[in-house]
Amino acid sequence: MVWFVLLMAGLMEIGWAIGLKYSHNFTRPVPSILTVVAMAISIWLLSYAMKTLPIGTAYAVWTGIGAVGTVILGIVLFNEPATPARLICVGLIIAGIAGLKILSPT
Repeated sequence: MVWFVLLMAGLMEIGWAIGLKYSHNFTRPVPSILTVVAMAISIWLLSYAMKTLPIGTAYAVWTGIGAVGTVILGIVLFNEPATPARLICVGLIIAGIAGLKILSPT
């Protein structure tokens, strides 16, 4: 259950990172409000997961999910480059997330 909560926190992080782009420096009301709500939910879910998981593991996995998802959506939504080097780096982040999950005591 706690890993699912952490996954949801990471997905909310992706949401607010992408929301920042759509908010246009918080000048567009609806995307700005949704971004702030996603931020709050993401942090709350992360703090809930940290009750059980080690802080280093929880934070690294949360950040990793956010980074990977944001890079992928940047490629899909904003035509950012999908060079082999970038994709290899994303793969390394995914490997790190998987390693932390596998080696976690919880």
